[in-house]
Amino acid sequence: MTLPEIQSKIKSYRCCVVMPTYNNPNTLARVLDGVLEFTEDIIIVNDGSTDTTSEILKNYPQIVQLHQAKNTGKGHALKIGFKHAVNLGFNYAITLDTDGQHFPSDIPNFIEALDASENKNMLMIGDRNMNTADVLARSAKGNRVSTFWMKAATGLKLEDSQSGFRLYPIKAIDHIKFMKSTKKFEFEIEVIVKSYWAGIAIGHVPIDILYDMKERVSHFRPFMDIGRMVVLYIWFLLLRLFYITPRNFFRRLKKKGLKRFFLEDFLGNQDSPKKKALSISLGVFIGLSPLWGFHSVIVIFLAILLKLNKVIAFAFSNISFPPFIPFVLLLSLQTGNWVLGIESHYTLEGIQKNFDLMKHLESYLVGSVVLSTSSALVFGVLGYLFFSIIDRKKVLTHG
Repeated sequence: MTLPEIQSKIKSYRCCVVMPTYNNPNTLARVLDGVLEFTEDIIIVNDGSTDTTSEILKNYPQIVQLHQAKNTGKGHALKIGFKHAVNLGFNYAITLDTDGQHFPSDIPNFIEALDASENKNMLMIGDRNMNTADVLARSAKGNRVSTFWMKAATGLKLEDSQSGFRLYPIKAIDHIKFMKSTKKFEFEIEVIVKSYWAGIAIGHVPIDILYDMKERVSHFRPFMDIGRMVVLYIWFLLLRLFYITPRNFFRRLKKKGLKRFFLEDFLGNQDSPKKKALSISLGVFIGLSPLWGFHSVIVIFLAILLKLNKVIAFAFSNISFPPFIPFVLLLSLQTGNWVLGIESHYTLEGIQKNFDLMKHLESYLVGSVVLSTSSALVFGVLGYLFFSIIDRKKVLTHG
């Protein structure tokens, strides 16, 4: 696109540029001048700078300026900028750092990618090509740590999860509730994760970077900031295990109905019969194990760790769904007594009324282990045969 076309697209998409700044006097004016070549819709958040930033900004009366009395962090400054932009009627915001590492000349990359995409509900992150670019070792290390945890917490594989050069769908994310505590660099992690969970597409566009140590002032603290990110990622990982994955499972089930869900998510899944069978075995084994209250989180964690089908594993772990618990207890106790050679007098009615599990704990534990293991093997074999037959029929039908 030509420069006038880019300028026109920025206007038509109701896109602005939001830039937090804190003590970057050597590069601030150059970055602002570069952005002004494309748009005057700029919101700069002076995050409590203690240098000549306020004096520099007096030379730019055409841009919106938000001055904070104290430095609170990049995350908090972005939140303030986004909220103000939405109130002004903007739908998108491009963000870039004012320390000189980002080139405003890369702004067209984001606009062209947005224009070419059918899905306009997307968050695009500038890819700094961390593997081959001449980047600082601490930046590369921080990005590797962040990318690893991003995949663990969400399953989302990104090349660059820390780049501050981005295009945000600020109107779409305005309803997302962000944590008050994410005031620093970790907010840029939170917004990716929560946007992804909200159904917003996440993508990359290539950008160039410059690390000029004579001019650049970085406020990234490797130990503290990476530590804050890791803590946040651990929270997101637990949230994914306990809430997001089960929520998505039941949403798909409710939306599609049992028959369609079974046909599409089970039969139509592209995993091999072996992988599906192992997923069934895992679900049944955990579902019948004596791990009450932790079945869901354990089965999802293991499915992710073992790279099995999370939907199938989670579905079969519900073999001990509350209405079936008395029946599972009865089978476990009967199995345990049979293994231990104890005569059994349990009934389903007795278990449902005044049954004291602690008095029969040994039988239950032994029985549940034997029952869960044997059932997992049986269901796994049957599942493998079933899916193998289904796959053969698909080959014959489409062959």
